[in-house]
Amino acid sequence: MKVEAAMRLALSLGRRARGRVYPNPCVGAVVYRGDHVLGRGYTRPVGGPHAEVVAIRAAVRRFGARAVRGASMAVTLEPCSHSGRTGPCTREIIGAELARVSVGHRDPHPEVAGGGLRALRRNGIKVELGVLESECRRLHRGFLAVCELDRPFVSLKLASTLDGRIATLRGESRWITGEKSRAVVQRMRAQSDAILVGSATAAADDPELVVRRNGRIVHRPVRVLVDSQLRVPPDSRLFQGEADGTWVLCSSQASPRKRRALVASGARLLDVRMRGRHLDLGRAFTLLARSGLTEVLVEGGGQLAAALLSRGLVDEVHWFVAPTLLGEDGRPALGALQTAVLADAITLENVVVRRTGNDVHVQGEVPRRRTSGRRAKQ
Repeated sequence: MKVEAAMRLALSLGRRARGRVYPNPCVGAVVYRGDHVLGRGYTRPVGGPHAEVVAIRAAVRRFGARAVRGASMAVTLEPCSHSGRTGPCTREIIGAELARVSVGHRDPHPEVAGGGLRALRRNGIKVELGVLESECRRLHRGFLAVCELDRPFVSLKLASTLDGRIATLRGESRWITGEKSRAVVQRMRAQSDAILVGSATAAADDPELVVRRNGRIVHRPVRVLVDSQLRVPPDSRLFQGEADGTWVLCSSQASPRKRRALVASGARLLDVRMRGRHLDLGRAFTLLARSGLTEVLVEGGGQLAAALLSRGLVDEVHWFVAPTLLGEDGRPALGALQTAVLADAITLENVVVRRTGNDVHVQGEVPRRRTSGRRAKQ
């Protein structure tokens, strides 16, 4: 098996862990000899074994320790060399006596940062770094954003008519886009640690923000509500489900009575300082990262989306456009960006356009404004 083929298999395994293993990265690993795969694995939920350990133990269980000695491994991220909730992956690799390890990219976490590679090389294991690096970095984009930007990777989802409206004059909005577009959004939700909405959207739509398949709830990402004054009542669908499943970004000056009611409903309150009349969204996203979230999907509304874009807090945009016209009396999909000249407009990069039924799905990256700050892995 060529190294690139083994890494592609590791990437496919890592994708299975997306949205399930925060605050850790969704790593995939494969143990192989020649063209034969001995073991495969991906990182388990926090506290469970990492991908390398899962793959090695699967190989030993199936073929025995002797068959694993001298074998190769492809892993999407540099193996960790420190102890946290689990022991170092390098210890398992060295103990299994693997001969070669191919790595997607270096781990920027300060407790690893090349230490895993050095540990393997010191023990006579050949290391190849940078195999399918861009694909591996994309898989780990949330973890990298937390380490490098001190905030999660943020995807913004918008769904509108052809003339950029999200609701009629009377507020009717279900459903502007078609079934195939909504199915894509369900997959996006399933791959995210959390789904975030503003208080206006929560009050107007009373969303549940879960992942459904064939009409059944199959996953509940963390639900994050931006609600500085706690206007959304605790009997809303957002607060249904398991305790600690909904996080509320709010002001510390919000009503004590409302705070007690939401805590009693099982919500977690995260106090964020105000920036004028609104929450400091940059600080809010830092709090989300330090609470463990690595990838956040923002689903509304228009004012919140504009605020995040203006602050440089969006990494990727997914805009679903339906072939429908509502006119200027419909509600706009995006709030004011205060763009005076075209040169200051936000222009997406690496744009991909797809058909989703009768709709169009436009996906593009927002040019990143880099900020300082590093986040420790847990």
